[in-house]
Amino acid sequence: MSVFTRRAVMALSGAILLGLAAFVTAARAADKIVVGALRFTSHSPSFIAYERGYFKDAGLDVEFKFFQAAQPMAVAIASGDVDFGVTAVTAGLFSLAEKGAVKIIGGALHEDPKIDGSAILASMKAYEGGLKTPADIKGHSFAITQTGSSFHYMLARVGQREGFSTRDVRLVPLHKVGAIIGALKTGQVDSWIIVPHIAKALDGAKKARIIGWVNRYAPDYQVTVITAAARDLKKRDLVKRFLAAFSRGAADFNAGLVDKTKGEDEAARLVALIHKYVYASKPLEKAAKSIRNGAMRISPNAQLDMRSIADQLRWFQSQGMVKPSVKVEDLVDSTFAGKGK
Repeated sequence: MSVFTRRAVMALSGAILLGLAAFVTAARAADKIVVGALRFTSHSPSFIAYERGYFKDAGLDVEFKFFQAAQPMAVAIASGDVDFGVTAVTAGLFSLAEKGAVKIIGGALHEDPKIDGSAILASMKAYEGGLKTPADIKGHSFAITQTGSSFHYMLARVGQREGFSTRDVRLVPLHKVGAIIGALKTGQVDSWIIVPHIAKALDGAKKARIIGWVNRYAPDYQVTVITAAARDLKKRDLVKRFLAAFSRGAADFNAGLVDKTKGEDEAARLVALIHKYVYASKPLEKAAKSIRNGAMRISPNAQLDMRSIADQLRWFQSQGMVKPSVKVEDLVDSTFAGKGK
């Protein structure tokens, strides 16, 4: 009996040691990466992939680095401080990509005509003074983070339809989203365009008024893209694993909060998960509505709308912000990007 016991113990010990060895090997095999993000609902696929273990399943040990605007994130990716990021398309991103410092490897947030997307806002002061429609922005001030930002481009798309150019508007660069919100609330700027979880909260609190929607002017707009640092592009398997994990997070987000095909329990679980990163300083019961309001379409399987990227490139070039010689092929690593349209 004692012999059997010793043998059993030895066998069990051997199994435990093998298991521990396998665990240690797996832990050592995980690649450490830094992922850039904004605390927006539209960045939720990364948060979902982290919280639900999709990055871990892909052998990735993820650290988040948070930013308050798109262009600083692009610079951080180019410098190697960040490996991957989801960021708006900007003139700065195009210029960095043209130099080979960073590349677009997929699509993320995309306007959908059937879903409330980026909203056009007027400050209460401007609204009460007659700024009631997007056409009325002409002659008023408009907030942007930086010249050449996605806000700059969206205003141009609105103006193309409404008969004005960005030169007919006083652009006010405020660098950070928080600073813009403060300026809009106090009437220091007249108008802005921002994602719905921020816009609807401002409108609901009567701190600003929604006067239009970007998807009426740019239904094809690829708002954000997935980017990678040049150093990581050589690690092809790493990039593929990142995109696969991110896409799993995007699929959960779309199904649970955009298409709402997974039921209320799943939607509530996702909201609670996202709340760890978005409106985290507010109680969940107060943050939940804003998080749900921010549910915009994320491109399935990181599919990239090449026509939209080409249109954005042409506009930035027409404004002298990007070299005329730059081509879409210089910006996008097509071996990774799932190209659409």
